[in-house]
This record gives sequence, structure tokens and C-alpha cells, in this order.
Amino acid sequence: METTSIRKAMTMNLPSVGLRRRFYIGISLLMGLTAITGFWATYFGPLVRGTIEQPLLIHVHATVFVGWLVLFLAQATLAATGHVPWHLKLGRFGIGYGLLLIVVGLFTGISRSANRVIAGGNAEGLLYVAFVDIVLFSGFFGAAIVLRRKPQLHKRLMLVAATVLLVAAVGRLSFLPVGPLRIHAELIVWSVPILLAIAYDFSSRRPIHPVYAFGLGALLVRNYSEFLSQTDAWSAITRWATALVL
Repeated sequence: METTSIRKAMTMNLPSVGLRRRFYIGISLLMGLTAITGFWATYFGPLVRGTIEQPLLIHVHATVFVGWLVLFLAQATLAATGHVPWHLKLGRFGIGYGLLLIVVGLFTGISRSANRVIAGGNAEGLLYVAFVDIVLFSGFFGAAIVLRRKPQLHKRLMLVAATVLLVAAVGRLSFLPVGPLRIHAELIVWSVPILLAIAYDFSSRRPIHPVYAFGLGALLVRNYSEFLSQTDAWSAITRWATALVL
């Protein structure tokens, strides 16, 4: 009964299944392409060539985050093609996987920051972006889980959550301009999945959905708030967090 009601909600007032399939699968593939492009020089390229030299933790981190993008693509495909029962079953696994991603992301951020402390570098900025990224992902992912029986909210929250995780890849894109303009260019490229989703809604004669508005606001705050990592309060938090693994 629950599956039937969710299926009806997912198809109500929406464009054709074929259009949904092309859009959401396309967005998922775009996210994967962004991740591969951003990390090609430092991770995927050396991995393919067999010349990679990274600690085990980085391999675990990369595997978990790539796995998330694969899971997101699978879920988007199942939902877009009408395989709702399979989407729901895989979603139960996805809840646990999302929690794993949060733990791995936090631990990796703290560990890398601790290594920077050992090397005599500035760890505050590194820990700040790692922490804020995971907090933003957790917020949108958690809301998506709570609202999973409301498909119109759930799918948009999941799209924003997945977009949040692209920040590190976007920051490594070599074709973006250098200098003062780079931070603005990164925000624009980072926001592309959400902007495309807004355009998709407009094509269905819908206004900007509040989830996308909150998502863009979150990306905006994250992109221009790194100055907070230089405060005394965050320095104290960094010392405490890195001491946990030193």
C-alpha cells in the first residue's frame, strides 16, 4: 500500500518518464564526471597508470565517496524508470551507507588536519572545510531520510546533498580561472546541478523549489565563510580535534 502511494506521488504532475529518466540520470552522470575530472590529476590518473602513492585512508575515502555517486546514479535510475520497490529497498541500504560516508569524511578530515599539524602547516582551514562540508551533507541527507515518504521533497534534498560532496572536486578543476575570480567561478560550477534542476522545474512551469533555494544558500555560505577558520574559537576546536588522533 505504501509503495503504491509513493509511486503515485512520484508520477503526479511530472513530465514524462522518458524526460525524467534523461534528466536525473544525466545529472548523476554529470556529478560523476565532475568528480573524475577534478581528481584525475591527483588520484584517478595515477591510479590508472599504477603510479599512485596515497595512504590507505585516502583509498578508503575515495572508494566510499565514489560508491556514493554510484549509489546515487542507481537510485536516480530506479526512480526515473518506475522501479519504485527496488528504489525503496536500495534506499534502506543507502541510509547506512550515508552514515558510513559521514564517519569516513569526518575521520579523514581530522586525520589530514593532524598530519598538517605534524608537518608544521596550518590545519584550521583544512579542518574547517572538511567539517562544514560534512555538516551540510548530513543536514540535507538527514532531511531527505526523514521526508522519504514525500518524494517531491526527498529527491530534491538528495540532489542537493550529492551536490554538496562535489566541492572538493570542483576546487581541483584546472580549467577554472586563477586569482580573485576563482572563488566565484568555483561557486558557479559547484552550483550547476542545482541550477540545472531549477531550470528543469521551470520547464515544467514550476517556481524555484524551497529546497533548491536553501541548497544554493548553503553553498553560498560555505564558499564565502572560510574566514571563520581563522578565529580563535576555531583554532581551539582544531587543536582539540587533531589531538584526538595525534
